[in-house]
Amino acid sequence: MKLYKSLNDIFIESEGKFYLAETRNWDQLINQDKLYQNLKKLLNPENEVNWSPESLQAPIGSQEVWAAGVTYFRSREARMEESKESGADVFYSKVYEAERPELFFKSTHYRVANPGGKVNIRKDSKWNVPEPELTLFINSSGNIVGYTIGNDMSSRDIEGENPLYLPQAKCYDFSAAIGPCLWIPESPIHQDTKIHMQIERNWKTVFEGEISINQMKRTHQELAEFLTREMSFPQGVYLMTGTCLVPDDSFTLLENDKVSISIDGIGTLENYISYKHSSQ
Repeated sequence: MKLYKSLNDIFIESEGKFYLAETRNWDQLINQDKLYQNLKKLLNPENEVNWSPESLQAPIGSQEVWAAGVTYFRSREARMEESKESGADVFYSKVYEAERPELFFKSTHYRVANPGGKVNIRKDSKWNVPEPELTLFINSSGNIVGYTIGNDMSSRDIEGENPLYLPQAKCYDFSAAIGPCLWIPESPIHQDTKIHMQIERNWKTVFEGEISINQMKRTHQELAEFLTREMSFPQGVYLMTGTCLVPDDSFTLLENDKVSISIDGIGTLENYISYKHSSQ
């Protein structure tokens, strides 16, 4: 099943049919241990509607967005390359091999871009890339109950200059997008699931790549356990799980580029590149 959030309502999609949720309280609706089973009980024929997923809001309420780094080998290589001159490349190799993962705060809910909306590149950065990531929804009990698509925008030159600049490279207005929906499957996502990213510039493809999530070094449960080990999230939390689709070092995003990220079973998240803007 999939949950979509519009400006005023929440819709449940099941087997190609849409149902209007009886609540508008997103936090309360998704923060459940048996989310799939409880949503199934809400599929009342009286609530079936003719609706198409348009003008969507990001599938988030008051939750924070966190992210995991260096979870794929390709990401390890890219981070080492970008930080070679600063001498910090060795730390990324150590993180990849360590028991403890790299976890960092990514975004508040009000800085998350909507599907179809604009994500930012920083004016003080010359090397910016999107990072397509399977994103977990972890409820307040620490259980993974849903999935969505995440775009973890990154200023590679800022992070490469000094790893202590990571928050500035990763955290700024509309540096993250999630959507188009929250997917709630009956069982955990299959490890052969593929992530695909395409970047278009002036209607021409300038980057395209695909990877299976089975290339991740760490398990989703491992990442969720470390994140919730000493922190509570009363309304649940979103966790981006890392990427290994990284454009060549010569590539940087430009304003008006279109980034499309697709994940099997979830759908496609599309966003456009912009400099700082004040609202969606």
